[in-house]
Amino acid sequence: MGTTRTIAIDTVTRVEGHGKVTIELDQKNHVQQARLHIVEFRGFERFIQGRLYWEVPVIVQRLCGICPVSHHLAAAKAMDRIVGVDRIPPTAEKMRLLMHFGQFLQSHALHFFYLASPDLLFGFDAAPERRNVVAVAREHPEVARQGVLLRKYGQQLIEATAGKRVHGTGAVPGGINKNLSIAERDAFLSQIDQIREWARGAVRLAADYTGSHLDTLADFGSFPSSHLAIVGRKDGRLELYDGVLRALTADGETIFDGVAEEQYASYLAEEVRSWSYMKFPFIRSQGPAAGWYRVGPLARLNVCDRISTPEAEEARSAFFDAVGARPCNVTLAYHWARMIELLHAVERIHELLEDRDLQGTDLMTRGERRPEAVAVIEAPRGTLIHHYRVDDRDQVTMANLIVATTHNNEPMNQAITRVARDYLDGQPEITEAMLNHVEVAIRAYDPCISCATHALGAMRLIVEVRDEAGRVVSRRERGG
Repeated sequence: MGTTRTIAIDTVTRVEGHGKVTIELDQKNHVQQARLHIVEFRGFERFIQGRLYWEVPVIVQRLCGICPVSHHLAAAKAMDRIVGVDRIPPTAEKMRLLMHFGQFLQSHALHFFYLASPDLLFGFDAAPERRNVVAVAREHPEVARQGVLLRKYGQQLIEATAGKRVHGTGAVPGGINKNLSIAERDAFLSQIDQIREWARGAVRLAADYTGSHLDTLADFGSFPSSHLAIVGRKDGRLELYDGVLRALTADGETIFDGVAEEQYASYLAEEVRSWSYMKFPFIRSQGPAAGWYRVGPLARLNVCDRISTPEAEEARSAFFDAVGARPCNVTLAYHWARMIELLHAVERIHELLEDRDLQGTDLMTRGERRPEAVAVIEAPRGTLIHHYRVDDRDQVTMANLIVATTHNNEPMNQAITRVARDYLDGQPEITEAMLNHVEVAIRAYDPCISCATHALGAMRLIVEVRDEAGRVVSRRERGG
């Protein structure tokens, strides 16, 4: 009778949040199964219930310290609908957009320069003590410096628009609570040329790496998949704040297009699996087995028809010239796509800083109250859905959050299975470097696990009481 053994990567490193990977091998070291387990649980969807609707944009961003702006804006956008507002004043909208692009800039810079660059600069097989941002700063000081300063600029924009760099309060139902002063604007404009040049360099770095390694990267953790993102309502352009949902197959065929925010539940569903606290979304028309899809920078480039800013659009065209037909299903192309978005964010920041509406004083508006609202935006890691119901006492009665990393749950499992079978299968000895290949595949998605751990339905709860010797004297289990 054969036996199996399990290798665990616990915890996955250089990602936000806590997760582990288990790989089951048979007696001949052939990979039987590989899974990404999300082992932390945070019940924001539950404890938001009963809170007053105007508190939600501040509360819900506590999900995360890396991408709080995305949750802050998604919740505020949903609460705009609750207070009867379909379009906030121009100053409020542009302040939110400036905050949003500041978030994209700092988050993409953090992931690429701090978390992913050690793999790209030193190789997947490099020693563990070398695969970190400290080694990057030591051996590539200018790259590290640019990453730090790009992120700093994005954080300063967030502080100027939201009040704080982390967990700000700028967006409120119906608008924003401050404008941008001329002094703040001029300070940011004085740095923008240098920021733009560094953004161009980041695109070149990602493009050079991907292009020079494309023969080997094309199959690394890659697989055909559908792709989902929002796009511009009228022209299908890359849209990060306000658009309609579009989904394409791995071959570029349209699954659906022009889907309004409030219709998302008619097209997307979620399932729960016993071994993870993270849900598994799928496209209803295709079912849970075949209906999973990817989101995030790669999906957004695949789904959009163009980018509105000229340098990012030029970079998008170069991307598809290099990787081939659209859509691209190369997992490690996420890094290049992410830097194209970083450049787009810088271009949009420059445009917004020169817009006089940012100094306007019409910051908020109100309409006729509504009981339910949905908001969909693109967070740095992908499509973010916030859905709320509010009663006549102003209290939230239902909250459903589908975050980017949740959408990418099955794709990440597909990626690690592919890498495990390509690099670990049948090997007489499993080395740390081999296991890092699995982590590299996960890091391509830039998962924010803290944001994504919102299970649906009855979750398993086990309570054990142990004596001084460690023996279990009492055990109770509920759910599962």
